[in-house]
Amino acid sequence: MLGTANKRTPPVQGAKYVRAPRPVHFPVEAEVPETKRHLLLRTALFQIVQRLVAGRYAVGSEQFVYWNGSDPQRSLAPDVFVSTLQPDSVFDTWKTWERGAPQLAVEIVSESDSSEGSWTRKLERYQEAGIDEVVRFHPFAEPGRRLRVWDRVDDDLVERVVSQERARCETLDAWWCVREERGLGAALRLSTDAGGQALVLTPAEAAEQEAKLREQESVSREAAERRVAELEAELEGLRRR
Repeated sequence: MLGTANKRTPPVQGAKYVRAPRPVHFPVEAEVPETKRHLLLRTALFQIVQRLVAGRYAVGSEQFVYWNGSDPQRSLAPDVFVSTLQPDSVFDTWKTWERGAPQLAVEIVSESDSSEGSWTRKLERYQEAGIDEVVRFHPFAEPGRRLRVWDRVDDDLVERVVSQERARCETLDAWWCVREERGLGAALRLSTDAGGQALVLTPAEAAEQEAKLREQESVSREAAERRVAELEAELEGLRRR
């Protein structure tokens, strides 16, 4: 029963049943180890996407996505996923029969799932789940192979040709790009321009930029005040002469 749900319906009035219903349990979380590097990369990307969509779209990170109402094993937990069907909200899991399939899913590869066999199995699940755009970022791969993108074409996930580690994100109307981050290495970023120059900032980067602007404004104001004082002193000297 792909993409459908077990609807909660009341028992037929006056009917007797052979057994009680067995509710299907969909776990909210699972104990999965995560390296600090993966955590930092995932958190930064989640914050970047949230800043870009500004509440217009629902954004998740590491929540279970379920697409089969009778089989909790049919699930994925993307590092970041986006649904343009509704505004952002707080949710524990994502059930496609209630909310629709997300349009975008991003996977940041870790050492435990870096094999092609592991990815092939995961990609088959994304195909089943109905995701339209799948992004795979491998921070340890050789340059030129770190960013890969799949699009749903004729109901099939087909890998797109990516050049110079930049690719358009159709869901977000932005561009994926790979950047080297100090102390972290390769990181997946979003830019509002095709050249990857207008990066969407993380909250920490935005705060740092605002602090620099305030400092520059303060320096400019102090310089202007000094110049005004100098001019007033020159005028006073002229009057005296």
